[in-house]
Amino acid sequence: MDEEKCCCCGEKHTDRSEQERQKLIHRLNRIEGQIRGIRGMIEKDAYCTDVLVQTAAVGAAVNAFERELLASHIHGCVARDIRAGRDEVIDELVATLQKLMK
Repeated sequence: MDEEKCCCCGEKHTDRSEQERQKLIHRLNRIEGQIRGIRGMIEKDAYCTDVLVQTAAVGAAVNAFERELLASHIHGCVARDIRAGRDEVIDELVATLQKLMK
């Protein structure tokens, strides 16, 4: 997981292993399927409580995705930057955590 600045635009990116990338994509595909299922429930006038239970499941799945990605970020990108003396990554992490906790 190498996070580097793009030489032409100053944007950061993270190089992930193929295994990690596929694991994240698999989670997102499941979430996408859940969303499509909820849309289908609405189209078929499903009972509100049933739809709400499914939306709660989507929320839990998104939260699990965020936790996995955050752990990977801390163990990889953040740890590497701290070891390299780039302590500003701590402020970036704190700002990210504040956004996630809203």
